[in-house]
Amino acid sequence: MNDTLARTLKQLRLSGLLGSLEVRLQEAHGHGLNHAEFLELILQDELAVRGDRQLQRRLKAALFRELKVLDDFDWSFNPSIRKKQIYELATCRFVREARDVLFLGPPGVGKSFLVQALGYQAVKAGFAVLYRSIFDVVRDFLHDEAVGQDDKVLARYLKPELLLIDDMGMKQLPKRSGEYLFEIVLRRYETRSTIMTSNRPLDDWGKLIGDVASATAILDRFLHHAEVIQITGKSYRLRQPGGPSPEGQGKASEAGSEEAAASKPARAPTGSPEGKRARSATGAEESKPAGAPTGSEGVTVP
Repeated sequence: MNDTLARTLKQLRLSGLLGSLEVRLQEAHGHGLNHAEFLELILQDELAVRGDRQLQRRLKAALFRELKVLDDFDWSFNPSIRKKQIYELATCRFVREARDVLFLGPPGVGKSFLVQALGYQAVKAGFAVLYRSIFDVVRDFLHDEAVGQDDKVLARYLKPELLLIDDMGMKQLPKRSGEYLFEIVLRRYETRSTIMTSNRPLDDWGKLIGDVASATAILDRFLHHAEVIQITGKSYRLRQPGGPSPEGQGKASEAGSEEAAASKPARAPTGSPEGKRARSATGAEESKPAGAPTGSEGVTVP
């Protein structure tokens, strides 16, 4: 490849094509590809690299605690979880229809794992996703309200097609928490999808947020188009006292800890089929694919 062509491709920001061009030229010569076949291959390389970058950006913006995939979940431990129902949610049809989902159950039964795994599926499907614990939500609003930017934080919660609010019910929330949560639910009602998790009965939400009226208004709207998934059973973390959670060993961890008050962005592991295809075709170093673990493609129930 001559220097002029390389500079031109850089100016056009076709780094995926640039990285694969030498390989594709040799392939075209060795297999006798015509011009149209050669052009199709190098354009596919560019699209693959761009797709990987977009996936990585959406994953970073989602702020998952950890990257979870449904194929790693230990379905055999808790028969109360309907595998078919979860995989149906993983098709993201509920996101397209602006419906909501509520996971109810005691700590440690897999709610956070499933929520983040569904969020990951939504990211792969091209949706903007945001994961926050209820403590993150309240802290974000309190901070931005203190500096006079509460409209800015509200816009952040209204933008994603799928909002995940985790850990509702871990402890009583600060004053005005009900107002913040109600504003989010009200503004997203019938326009965007939200998934929430709670380890407390719905009757307790008034006590948790310190405002029975707000809790009633929140649930009235949120449950209108919501699918409620009740999970029973013992905690994964109590399955092996003193030892690591089976979930944490790749068999369904509830995304760090449900007691965690802050969410840290998850970094996707390397080695996804999408990323491998792009790298094998391009060799481009600047593309950092999201790296879904093997078996995370699709949502067909095994």
